[in-house]
Amino acid sequence: MSGERSRQSVDHAGPVGIDELLERVRAGYARVEAGEAYEAARAGEALLVDIRYAALRQRDGLIPGALVVERNELEWRLDPQGSHRLPEATGHDLRVVVICDEGYASSLAAASLHRLGLHRATDLVGGFQAWRAAGLPVTP
Repeated sequence: MSGERSRQSVDHAGPVGIDELLERVRAGYARVEAGEAYEAARAGEALLVDIRYAALRQRDGLIPGALVVERNELEWRLDPQGSHRLPEATGHDLRVVVICDEGYASSLAAASLHRLGLHRATDLVGGFQAWRAAGLPVTP
């Protein structure tokens, strides 16, 4: 009974679909548009983090200056307290803009970074595809 009770307390809201989950996590922070992310990165006010897998980066190119971190390594690499952190993971106040291909996986990733204490983490609305559609720099 105690195992069931603890499971219920963790899962108090019951199961949700991915659309509802995305709504919930996105309500917890302000997402950014491509132009805003570009300007923040240029001004040194944000770290762009590309979590797309290699095949998409090879197919579509890279955002100059973006840090490439595979999604399955993101939390380990950006946790300022972690032993596997990257040098760019300087503190919990770091503004991180997570970029995936179309802006879905990045929302879940940004929410995960929030749980690690990176309270300024956000993601790019529309992902890499929105960046490219806005005519922002991309390298092959």
